[in-house]
Amino acid sequence: MITVRKAHERGRANFGWLDSRHTFSFGSYYDPQHMGFSELRVINDDIVQPGAGFDTHGHRDMEIISYVLEGSIAHKDSEGNVKILHAGEFQLMSAGSGIYHSEYNASDTSPLRFLQIWIQPSETGGQPGYQQKAFGREPGITSIATPDGQGGTLKIKQDASLSQIILLPGESVPITPQRNVFIHQVDGQLSVNDTILAPGDGAMITQESDILLSNLGAEPVTALVFDLP
Repeated sequence: MITVRKAHERGRANFGWLDSRHTFSFGSYYDPQHMGFSELRVINDDIVQPGAGFDTHGHRDMEIISYVLEGSIAHKDSEGNVKILHAGEFQLMSAGSGIYHSEYNASDTSPLRFLQIWIQPSETGGQPGYQQKAFGREPGITSIATPDGQGGTLKIKQDASLSQIILLPGESVPITPQRNVFIHQVDGQLSVNDTILAPGDGAMITQESDILLSNLGAEPVTALVFDLP
């Protein structure tokens, strides 16, 4: 079964400095029908104005992934990490027993847009961790995060994985899900077994043994695919 969460149906919070779309309930946006999917708890599509950002705040027992779409993030945390993430880079922060961090738009002139993703870990507590990596833009399927960090992927504390899908016009790629799959559409029009996803759409996939992802349009497609318990 494929259930689509359309981009325009998402929650929204606009504070001037931040304009955010929420795929699932978050902050003041509450929808009991959209509390998450399996262990995937948050996908926020955030646009941050120049020079603005999230002041220092805390997290614990959550795997937090940031994927920069436009601009750069200036990151600083209580573990001593002071980093800049550029467009195309992924960050995985394991909050563990507790971590404090701030995230700012590194530019004083251009907006920042990034996806903020939360996945509930399979273990609580433990030492907080920080990982950051660019995986490039090769067409096809690129593994981003896995439970064992195999092949240079980010290591996530959950029996889950995250992949980046890039398809050029006319390209297709099959996947054979064994569990739950969530697809977040980033750019272009993606066909998922003839169900069309536009940018910002999400697809919750259960009890499907074969999925064909196709780019039927004239522009490249980028999507994130989550394999979940």
